[in-house]
Amino acid sequence: MAMCKVSSSVHFVTRSAAGGQEISSRAHWVPNTDVYATDNGLVVKVELAGMRSEHLEITVEGNRMRIAGSRPDGCRAAKASFLVMEINYGPFESVLELPSGYDLGQAKAAYLNGFLRIDVPLSQRQVKNTKVPVAEGV
Repeated sequence: MAMCKVSSSVHFVTRSAAGGQEISSRAHWVPNTDVYATDNGLVVKVELAGMRSEHLEITVEGNRMRIAGSRPDGCRAAKASFLVMEINYGPFESVLELPSGYDLGQAKAAYLNGFLRIDVPLSQRQVKNTKVPVAEGV
């Protein structure tokens, strides 16, 4: 399963606040994210160094998972003159659209050493072939 930011069975929905509804007007950046399949389900791994777990919010709607929060900027000097500035601070939001066959309602998340890991198990719901009984004229 390949990961692509625009299209594939697993993809980011990352429209800007001006160009779409998916990212709220307060979101400033999208964190680096890996999504990969295992024998047991999917793993979503998000790089979020410098955060605390209580500043993270994960919500699920249908087959979409929204990961949001805010990384505090408490380490920059007030009158700093940057030569390189690549670390994002402030609010972020990432919306992942996951393929069917996974149970987002049973997802488990853990934050450790700057990485958020979300394990999404395979769905236990099996599609069964069933016969619908036909009653004699009613």
